[in-house]
Amino acid sequence: MLELAHARHGRLAWNELFQPAIAAAEQGFAMSPRLHAQLEREQYLRSDPEARQIFYQDGKAKAAGARIVNREYARTLTLIQAGGADAFYRGEIAKDIVRAVRSHAKPGDLAEQDLAGYRALEREPLCGPYRQWRVCSMGPPSSGGVAVLQILGLLERTAFARAPPHSAAAVHLFAEAGRLAYADRAKYLGDPDFVSVPTGRLLDPRYLDRRAGLIGERSMRTALPGDTEAPGTSHLSIVDAEGNVASMTTTIEATFGSRIMVRGFLLNNQLTDFDFIPGSANEIAPGKRPRSSMAPTIVFAAQGEMRGRVQLAVGSPGGPNIINYVAKSLVAMLDWRLDAQAAAAVPNFGSRNGPTLLEAGSSYEAMKAELEARGHAVEMNPLVSGLHAVERVSGGWRGGADPRREGAVRGR
Repeated sequence: MLELAHARHGRLAWNELFQPAIAAAEQGFAMSPRLHAQLEREQYLRSDPEARQIFYQDGKAKAAGARIVNREYARTLTLIQAGGADAFYRGEIAKDIVRAVRSHAKPGDLAEQDLAGYRALEREPLCGPYRQWRVCSMGPPSSGGVAVLQILGLLERTAFARAPPHSAAAVHLFAEAGRLAYADRAKYLGDPDFVSVPTGRLLDPRYLDRRAGLIGERSMRTALPGDTEAPGTSHLSIVDAEGNVASMTTTIEATFGSRIMVRGFLLNNQLTDFDFIPGSANEIAPGKRPRSSMAPTIVFAAQGEMRGRVQLAVGSPGGPNIINYVAKSLVAMLDWRLDAQAAAAVPNFGSRNGPTLLEAGSSYEAMKAELEARGHAVEMNPLVSGLHAVERVSGGWRGGADPRREGAVRGR
């Protein structure tokens, strides 16, 4: 995918792009306290010989602040730097990936032809209106863009704009919109090369009108999908000196993927993003891409002299909670007029069509009683997002990085 993006849009030479990553792998980086804690809790990674050598010492995670050096990864990057993506999907790297999977204590069926046959696909962005903005995100097989646009479309049809920011009334409406969006996600979203995904009908204004009518003063607790026939993840947001914007979410699924390390990198366990339910739109099948919740988003001005200009870019890791994290940051910036950093720091909340979730340890815990009075089943959850946003301001750009993770804002 990166090679395809570079071929279409890149300016620098391919081999120049790898130098910072190769230097970081060779010279190392300081173990962060958060990574140290994750490695200490991790039960399986230390059984992988390569990972154990890099991250552990005497059976324990290396101390916070210890230098983590990964020269094997630097060598892998050097091969891809010289040979392009084919150096990864074919040849010695591919052979080692297959060997590691098939010789594992719990072996998989991965074959060299699976890697050689993989192709990156360019898909149309998914865009929709929200008040005076045009919001564009990732379409299927990710469910993130559809669900975020549904949440925004539903909120626009409720009293959300009149609800005070950071209030139980706002959280109530947001959670109810999330219930409806996640219900549709579970029924309809999958790989469009294998199932018919009714994206247009799910975002049709008349359909959203009907769905928004289900949102009342009390929680519906669990929403049913609508009838459309009537009509460990990372994120970065970047703007360059010429105004080109990138919003990119990338994942290996669990925190340490499959816990199998090959040539300095971890293999993903993305199969867990499939539903193992026969007949599901996201049912596993050969060659099928799993449904994700990734929602890298770019917002454009839709009116006035700024029409068509990028206003902000945002996204987050967080598994199925990504949809709520991104939608929260959008309403925080667009409706509550918070800057990117303040929006990322707002306590996380929402519903995935189950209990209403509030970020544990945050000021939003105080809303529990009022939400329960509205019929919500409330649960406190860590809700560790990793939001990363950049927004246009007078004279330039301003960034925000989630204080819950190690992300940072950089610019010049």
